[in-house]
Amino acid sequence: MANKLDPMDLKQILTLHLDGYSNRKIGSVLGISRNTVNTYMQLFAGSGYSFRELLGFDTAALSELFSSHTTLDATRHNELMLYFEGVNKARNHPGFTFLYHYQQYVELAAEPYSYTQFLEHYRRKYPKEKGSMKLQHIAGEEMFVDFAGKKLQIIDKHTGEVIAVEVFVAILPCSQYTYIQACRSQKREDMISCCTAALRFYGGSPKAIVSDNLKSAVNRSSRYEADINRSFKDFARHYNCVINPTRSYAPQDKALVENAVHLAYQRIYYPLREMTFFSLEDLNREIAVLLERYNNLLFKRKESSRIELFQSIEREYLKALPADPYELKDYKRAKVQKMGYVYFSPEKCYYSVPYRYIGKETMIHYTRSRIEIFYNHERIALHPRNLTKGSYITNADHLSSTHKFYSEWSPEFFRKKALPHGDYVLACIEKILASHDYPEINYKRSLGIIHLHRAYGSGRLNNACKRALDTDSCSYLRIKNILKNNMDRLLLSVNELDPQKPHIPFHSNIRGASAYE
Repeated sequence: MANKLDPMDLKQILTLHLDGYSNRKIGSVLGISRNTVNTYMQLFAGSGYSFRELLGFDTAALSELFSSHTTLDATRHNELMLYFEGVNKARNHPGFTFLYHYQQYVELAAEPYSYTQFLEHYRRKYPKEKGSMKLQHIAGEEMFVDFAGKKLQIIDKHTGEVIAVEVFVAILPCSQYTYIQACRSQKREDMISCCTAALRFYGGSPKAIVSDNLKSAVNRSSRYEADINRSFKDFARHYNCVINPTRSYAPQDKALVENAVHLAYQRIYYPLREMTFFSLEDLNREIAVLLERYNNLLFKRKESSRIELFQSIEREYLKALPADPYELKDYKRAKVQKMGYVYFSPEKCYYSVPYRYIGKETMIHYTRSRIEIFYNHERIALHPRNLTKGSYITNADHLSSTHKFYSEWSPEFFRKKALPHGDYVLACIEKILASHDYPEINYKRSLGIIHLHRAYGSGRLNNACKRALDTDSCSYLRIKNILKNNMDRLLLSVNELDPQKPHIPFHSNIRGASAYE
């Protein structure tokens, strides 16, 4: 098919003709149809100017002189262009095919084009190609991450099973310093683990991590505001950066990391093709060796390596990493039970929360080492994780005053409570605590005896305990009866007194006691 020629092509035809080339030879040299050359030679001859005069015209003059000429069949071509307007309107309709419309065109046209020319004319009328833009990357601004499309392999040494493993690739776009690691899968925990390793490799964190729309990174993709996976967002918060997913079906948004993947095939995959690995650790150890060589290769145009560019222009702009590495978090909802605990189903454990949150719905954030409990996005409890099934993990500060008092019961607790009321009260409590193997009964009896001071005072309680000790009958009911019947007020019998001393009312010199007449 012949087309309208560019004025520069016309000048080449004129030059070759004046050099003595035939029309066939001119067409062969310029890659133009012989019939097209013949047509233009006739136009040149009928223009009223000599060939040398035409050659002296500038481009604009030649373009104006031969602007209206084309070797296309105008009627046939115009008919096709009009038909294309209807085709283009139906372009986005489900089930659209060019073949269907071409078959309709053949039935309507008197002299239809071939199917190949039909498509060619359509693409020229409605071109789809877009220009590309050269992006300037700022040092320390972004880290691009992606998984390679092709996988590597390890072999289970026990079963001989060949296991395909994913390959994670990260790149800092300004220096193109690259990190590569093999991992088990593209799941959330592996994705975050690889990103953590990449940040440690770089020794700092960028302002943003640019990821693909993986399920492990993005819950729901969007051209304007993607819904980031909660764990990945928490990971970014820990390292003081943000997540910026690329647009769906827009590989140009992450062209650098796509190119890094292709280079990984050449520099990492190919040298590993004949090696056998029996563990992920062995594979990553060899990848690290090859990666170091790759990052030390000189760029042809920049005359420096990736690591040199990183050290000189990018490293200082990365933000410092936190002291503690990120621990992957999971989340569970739980209602605070009446006893002031939330139930944690993975280990079937109970963790305490402040008693004022009883009946509230909370969110448990948990890692391998700790449990955090949140209410309305505010942390209300923090516990080390206990892997013992069925255990109760209690923070005494979370208990109400009543529960806290009960939780503190112990032999030492009751000794401290008894001591301010007198030595005989303490002796009586110690005797009760030692009397039974089951401590709860002793605790209740001890508490009852100590509470008698509220009605009778510490002095009378101390005297009553002395009388109970003398008769070897230390019990709550015995001591209560002594106080109720005023038996602690009775004078000691004569044979209990010192015969050398006069009969005087009993005055106890025991600490905490009072004198009674």
